[in-house]
Amino acid sequence: MAGSSSGFVVGLTAAALAAVGFLTFQAAANVPPDLGERTGGALGVSTSKAPRDSGDPEALPAGSGIGERVVYSLDDDRVWLVGNGDKVKRTFRVSPGSVDPAPGAYTVGSRSSSITGTDGMPVEHVVRFATVDGVTVGFSAAVPGGTPQPDPVARTGGIRESRADGTAMWQFATIGRAVVVIP
Repeated sequence: MAGSSSGFVVGLTAAALAAVGFLTFQAAANVPPDLGERTGGALGVSTSKAPRDSGDPEALPAGSGIGERVVYSLDDDRVWLVGNGDKVKRTFRVSPGSVDPAPGAYTVGSRSSSITGTDGMPVEHVVRFATVDGVTVGFSAAVPGGTPQPDPVARTGGIRESRADGTAMWQFATIGRAVVVIP
């Protein structure tokens, strides 16, 4: 009897490992391949702090890349939506989460029209572009009636913007759009 029960346990263990392996494969197959990857210097991005125009703090910083892109300044908590010819279509302030991506060039890897953020707040127009230590980083707008103050201890990658700015980001930052993070 002992031999048959050990064979049964070995069989269950093998089946469990196979199921976990299959689920891991499925999860890996559904992650956008470029989520969290920096695309390098091909966009002309500087990872050092570029001088800002003291006369116009909303001006697009030098060294923030080329082409159509979203530019996000970690130090200024500001976003620029940049169209053809480096023309700024819109700029606005944001409130970052507790986890920041490293300066560099990324691409939009996934989007959701509405979800509950990692901080428990209902959000809309979610545009994800990076993962840092298992925390997904992206732009989103809180919906009315959400919790006014997120948990200060939670590790969050949500970069919050107003609803109007979130709508503009949603329309501009489609899958594959460049996102440049600068100091």
